[in-house]
Amino acid sequence: MLNVKLFVFNPFQENTFVLSNENKECIIFDPGCYSSEEQNELSEYIETEKLQPILLINTHCHIDHVLGNNFVTGKYSIPLWIHKEGLPLLQAAPVYGQTYGVQMIPSPPPDKFLDESDEVILGNEKLQIFFVPGHSPGSICFYSKEHKFLIGGDVLFYESIGRTDLPGGNHNQLLTNIKEKLFKLDDDTVVYCGHGPETTIRHEKKHNPFLVG
Repeated sequence: MLNVKLFVFNPFQENTFVLSNENKECIIFDPGCYSSEEQNELSEYIETEKLQPILLINTHCHIDHVLGNNFVTGKYSIPLWIHKEGLPLLQAAPVYGQTYGVQMIPSPPPDKFLDESDEVILGNEKLQIFFVPGHSPGSICFYSKEHKFLIGGDVLFYESIGRTDLPGGNHNQLLTNIKEKLFKLDDDTVVYCGHGPETTIRHEKKHNPFLVG
């Protein structure tokens, strides 16, 4: 059994997810918690549910998804995993933050680089990894075949896709990766997006204006 808890954090309205199992172990994805109030909201949930964080993962390293990296790794003493192509963005995040008027404490360096040959293990559950650059050079998604959900970062949104006009973005690459990798998943797979509401593979195949036709 897996439970997915959503938080919406920071001025960019970024989605942070806490994935937990029946043994109360959890993985934190994309901690965007920026203010002390947001940090407290995340930590109070973990405390109330008696969860034990074991891992922090960034689906990609744009600033809105890594604002809470320092807080989470410091509070829970857990490792940070990313894709290797995300490292330059992770290192540059504080500089990008200044552009948006956002001050951030730099993220610690990653403890491991993930790729498609890896799996993420949470108790008895396994998450398959898809490398899906296009929005970001280091974008990765995490798929539970058994529970039919995908933690997708900013790759695929409800009737939209991740923007590709940021450094390292590639519009055609993103469309190709979505069609060749994500659209091969079961139609009833729920996609937990990095911003906005969740969606399904079926819905996006039929209604996403960037991908239909």
